[in-house]
Amino acid sequence: MNFTRWSARLPGTQRRAARGTEGSVPAARGEYGQQLEQLPEDTEGTAADSAAEVPALEDFSVRELLGRLPGLVALVYGPEHRIAYVNDAYAAAFGPRPAGATVADTCPEAEELGLLPLMDQVLRSGKPRTVKSRRTQDGGSYTVTCLPVDSPHIEGGVLVHAADVTDHAEAAERLRASERRHRETAVTLQRSLLPQELEQPDDLRIAATYQPGGTDAAVGGDWYDVITLGAGRTALVIGDVMGRGVRAAAVMGQLRTAVRAYARLDLPPHEVLQLLDGLAAEIDASQIATCVYAIHDPSEGKLVYASAGHLPILVRDEDGTVRRAEDPTGPPLGTGGWLHASGSIALPPGSTAVLYTDGLVERRREDIDEGVEALARALAGASGTPQVVCDRLLRALGVTAEHDDDVAVLVVQHPSRQGSDAELFHNAALELLGGVEAAPRARAFASGVLSSWRFPVELRDLGVLATSELVANSLQHGTPPMRLRLRRTDRRLIIEVTDGDDHLPRRRRAETEDEAGRGISIIATIASSWGSRRTPGGGKAVWCEFALPNKH
Repeated sequence: MNFTRWSARLPGTQRRAARGTEGSVPAARGEYGQQLEQLPEDTEGTAADSAAEVPALEDFSVRELLGRLPGLVALVYGPEHRIAYVNDAYAAAFGPRPAGATVADTCPEAEELGLLPLMDQVLRSGKPRTVKSRRTQDGGSYTVTCLPVDSPHIEGGVLVHAADVTDHAEAAERLRASERRHRETAVTLQRSLLPQELEQPDDLRIAATYQPGGTDAAVGGDWYDVITLGAGRTALVIGDVMGRGVRAAAVMGQLRTAVRAYARLDLPPHEVLQLLDGLAAEIDASQIATCVYAIHDPSEGKLVYASAGHLPILVRDEDGTVRRAEDPTGPPLGTGGWLHASGSIALPPGSTAVLYTDGLVERRREDIDEGVEALARALAGASGTPQVVCDRLLRALGVTAEHDDDVAVLVVQHPSRQGSDAELFHNAALELLGGVEAAPRARAFASGVLSSWRFPVELRDLGVLATSELVANSLQHGTPPMRLRLRRTDRRLIIEVTDGDDHLPRRRRAETEDEAGRGISIIATIASSWGSRRTPGGGKAVWCEFALPNKH
């Protein structure tokens, strides 16, 4: 800013000579006079009168202009920033300031607003500087601009202009507070809809982590779940609703509840996703969600899964090799018109599976496959308990409290058991050929196996009775091939019979004169739980469980 002409209006200076003196008229006005001489004679007088009425900048009082400005204005000079002038608005806001005093000694507001270093920067650089929405102790907020003053009358001058933005700052703070409350509500809803405590199957060790995005990111609809299906089988679920805020969290809660209900039907993974796809479209056609539903059967040593547009499951073997679950992958839930299919990936003892949402691996300006590869590298070197693996993966992928997206991770370990721990887990199976000798043979097999597992006599007798009823039911209502399978864990005894007929048994009340129909009722009475399901190759499996009184 050039203050050469303005300095004449500062306190203690005299008004300059009248505007007719030589050199006082700008060149532009000289050019304008030449144009007047070329005007027609009948208009020359009018134009000359109009030109005579145009005021010059020197006609205005700088002091009067600055004094009337609603903004706060102060003029300081010298390296110590001594006060030359403050306008009425500045005095009204902070009080009058004596001329010649230093800003540091008499202007506490300058320190609150951080102006002293700012004015030093202006003097050094010769360029204007601005700070936005700085708050003072009395609660006011100001946006301040410091301009260097170029004048022969002032050494090291700085013009300070402060605009009162208190109303804007308070409105912005109210908006931020409202957004914080909205986000806190969404986070609370999200966390309340996630499982408060994960189910821990006998054969697996599981941990999960959910981390909402940073304060600048709206809460999404990531979720996970672990569902025990009976007979030692476990369903693992992870999904992501493509949306933000309370609405996405609410849709997530409905989908998670539906998954748990469908899981109780003990359907194959692709059939669960098929049902979920139709439900997602009914809940909200505008909300798209991805999901992976997987089932672990300890007798088969693999994960059978189906994916609706979700990222692939990663499995780390005991030697550190990482494998990726490939196709089949269908479109996201809610799109409709697609027949999902199930695939499988081996999960042998000593291996670790990771299910995750895109917030863990997706980054701006980076292909998502690169993120999945980075996760695979991190998983290859991650060892320890499932919770430790969760934490290490989050750190390796750079997920912090200020991450820009929600993250959900589900880590599943199939422990490799040895020594006394391995003695608590056993399997035994018998192929049933049918005929009158099948039932006695099954009872003898069950009695021998349960005795070798050192079960108490009472539990052994109940196991043999349950085996007899399950085999008898299969012989009467099923078709070959038939198979008896016994399994023990550190917590329960599982008895299962499979056959080639897909008609599922149901419990019914048998009348006094009925000769059949009591087998399932007997099993339901003596066992801790029982159930049935259709098997993938056609046929069914009927099972029951007995809780062990103590670990053996």
